[in-house]
Amino acid sequence: MRIPPPQANSRPARDSEQFAGQVNRMFDRIASHYDAMNSLMTAGLHHRWRGRAADRAALGPGDTALDVCSGTGDLALELARRVGPAGSIIGCDFSEPMLDLAREKAERRDAPVRFEWADALDLPYDSKRFDAVTVGFGVRNLADLDRGLREMTRVLAPGGRLVILEITQPRRPPLSTFYSLWFDRIVPVLGTLAGDRDAYTYLPQSVRTFPAPRELAARMDTAGLEEIRGTVLAGGIIAIHSGVRR
Repeated sequence: MRIPPPQANSRPARDSEQFAGQVNRMFDRIASHYDAMNSLMTAGLHHRWRGRAADRAALGPGDTALDVCSGTGDLALELARRVGPAGSIIGCDFSEPMLDLAREKAERRDAPVRFEWADALDLPYDSKRFDAVTVGFGVRNLADLDRGLREMTRVLAPGGRLVILEITQPRRPPLSTFYSLWFDRIVPVLGTLAGDRDAYTYLPQSVRTFPAPRELAARMDTAGLEEIRGTVLAGGIIAIHSGVRR
């Protein structure tokens, strides 16, 4: 029997056991049109933003990195370009349909990236393993943000860098007005046309409830990071945070 998708107004509390399962099923559903919707919603700029995040990871040839909540793999593939054939990149996610698409991309590009299933709140990797950990447009979907930050910090080598690329909410008009119109009204309509209004109603809801850049920086500090740096892009819609493991 097929279980109907949850309605936007019935999504469970973030700290409930049901939240992660619903978000997991949501990403499974939208995997086939995830890339197209990202390009449509951002006018293709998401590739440039991922490139900026990969630059912030400060990787060199032969380095190792983990891309958490890797989705269809674009950020992991950006990292692979920087570490070269001597390096090692792993992209992990909890949605197998997303990972299947990421593996297809890597095969087409002959990119040395391994994509595998993992829970971001309980990463199956040794402590102090990676030179960098990245997450692009994924931390706002974690059921427990602080636990996720601690896990990503745990698998970083001392001096390694965590980079977080995320949507944020502009506070000043006119951009805040445009943002509200676009994300609260137009994006759900686009989601309806793509066949999943609930998923693209969740998007603006998840951004509204996600910590502002200053609070995210404070949580990164608590997780064990230092030299925390935040950069706001696109007039305040996108933020890149980075921190170094103590």
